[in-house]
Amino acid sequence: MRLALLGDIHANPLALEAVLDAAFAAGVERLLLTGDLVGYYFSPKAVLELLQPWQKYMVRGNHEEMLCQSRRDPEALAAVGRRYGSGIEVAIAQLSAAEVDALCRLPHPLPLALDGRKILLCHGAPHDLDCYVYPDGDLAAFDVPALTEFDLVVTGHTHYPMRRVLGEKTLLVNPGSVGQPRNRQPGAHWALYDTGSGEVSFHCERYDYAPLQAEARRRHPELPYLADVLGRT
Repeated sequence: MRLALLGDIHANPLALEAVLDAAFAAGVERLLLTGDLVGYYFSPKAVLELLQPWQKYMVRGNHEEMLCQSRRDPEALAAVGRRYGSGIEVAIAQLSAAEVDALCRLPHPLPLALDGRKILLCHGAPHDLDCYVYPDGDLAAFDVPALTEFDLVVTGHTHYPMRRVLGEKTLLVNPGSVGQPRNRQPGAHWALYDTGSGEVSFHCERYDYAPLQAEARRRHPELPYLADVLGRT
């Protein structure tokens, strides 16, 4: 079975569509999503619509946490907006109450058994969805002995692709960010996992991010990072 590992879409359907087209062409059967479907950018409804036809497993990210808090707390919403832009405010406006409820109810972490492989899906670290684990960082945030029962641990949050090995055989994989890469390689990042071979491959799809850059600059001239990071090399 071929599984697409996707994370940190951040309401960017232009990037997601490029990834899903590539995943379909590669024979992917299911999606594993590490969270942060919303936040930063401005089309969360379109993201959910693109994902709807796929069989998928999802966990909650820190931007889903922000969404849950901000929908009921104007002060929290204002604080999020000052730091990250209007992405969460847009999500509250675009999504139905049922869609927001569904995002708020997403589990974290999520253990899976697929085609004979034991997989753990999370956003940051299994015990803390807001924990950053970078490719060159230590693994103190992970209970490595407990995780070696899994064949694959999938994480997100940093927006940096990563492949490491826990113990003797457990793969720790971050597919990178679909919607907002931070590794100075513009495009939509994802990874492909083959349950038969146990191998993972990393991919980056080209797409035209100029319209999103223009929208980010129009909405948030005070936050140039939102636009600049999409094309940073």
